[in-house]
Amino acid sequence: MFHAPNGLQRDRVPDASREPEPLPGRTATAEATPPAPPEPAAQEAPAAQVKRRDAYFDNAKYLAIVLVAVAHAWEPVMDGSRATRAAYMFVYTFHMPAFIIISGYFSRSFQARPDQLKRLVSGVVVPFFVFEAAYTLFKRWADDDPDYPFSLTDPLYLTWFLIALFVWRLSTPLWRSIKYPLAVALVIASLGSLTPGIGQDLDLQRILQFLPFFVLGLSMRPEHFQMLRRREVRLLALPVVAGAAVFTYWVAPDVRMGWFYRSTSAEELDAPWWAGPLMTFGLFGCALLLTAAFLAWVPRRRTWFTVLGAGTICGYLLHGFLVKSLDYLGLVAQYPWLAEPAGEIAVTLVTAAAVTLFCTPPVRRALRFATEPELSWAFRRDVTRLSGRAAASSSRTWR
Repeated sequence: MFHAPNGLQRDRVPDASREPEPLPGRTATAEATPPAPPEPAAQEAPAAQVKRRDAYFDNAKYLAIVLVAVAHAWEPVMDGSRATRAAYMFVYTFHMPAFIIISGYFSRSFQARPDQLKRLVSGVVVPFFVFEAAYTLFKRWADDDPDYPFSLTDPLYLTWFLIALFVWRLSTPLWRSIKYPLAVALVIASLGSLTPGIGQDLDLQRILQFLPFFVLGLSMRPEHFQMLRRREVRLLALPVVAGAAVFTYWVAPDVRMGWFYRSTSAEELDAPWWAGPLMTFGLFGCALLLTAAFLAWVPRRRTWFTVLGAGTICGYLLHGFLVKSLDYLGLVAQYPWLAEPAGEIAVTLVTAAAVTLFCTPPVRRALRFATEPELSWAFRRDVTRLSGRAAASSSRTWR
């Protein structure tokens, strides 16, 4: 962190400042990659069920996934632009934490019942297998790397979140049982930042370092979100966001983005050991402030994009193909104007429009075979019946 480049380069962001990919054949890396988002949505529900969905959380999930996708799209075009790098850092501070907090909040009832395990397999494990294979094939073709290996322990790009969500949700009964769960999770995250060499194995670094946000979501109650919607909180959020934006612009050239990815230890970022716990607690506090400011301004009423909140799993898993095309196909090198202000704005708008399209009901229906398959054939009949009754009596919310 303390040896970041002194200047900004137009041609390429240093590897330490770019969200990385796993490298073939490595079991331990300096950095692995995210995001976002959130995180990622639920299977389309019947009409009677949709009425019970909370518009506030659907709005939050949609807005969060747009931030995830847009931040990912800035990565290939932000070289040489201090403002874009600052915006990237600002959004990365809270976009995945916000998504993970919401995921934890809606995991509070998870008790590892057979029907819940069935939905966990169909809604998390199956999408991981499908999209890990899809992203690997896409990299082989688009990046002209036909020998890039398949790996179930070294998640490629944003599929890490599905592994993390699987582990976090399975651990929910434990976190709901112990005293001071958030404090314990923060200690674990701090220890993760001191442990080099575990970054790519199931992206364990991210599982550990993002864990406090999931545990915080488990600990939250509806009244906490009601507090965020109060008028005074919304007004207070404005100077908080403004101050954070100014501070981020000031430090943008000198801070290594690896801290925000939570995919490496302090040692792997060439920082002293004590910087790991310090950054763990510091970034947790910053993420909490900005997440609160974000959630304070999320609309509470139904809007045109409320229905899209149920499709954020598709937006999350599909937008990576669009973003990676910029990198794999060398589009920024072919069209340098994309790294200029007008090009960055165009990339932002196209990405936001694309992820919006990916969250629509027709796309959700088309991808249901991969994101929410029925899998009745794979489970005992009593488990399938129990799962069906549970789905009919509760509104599913993504992750």
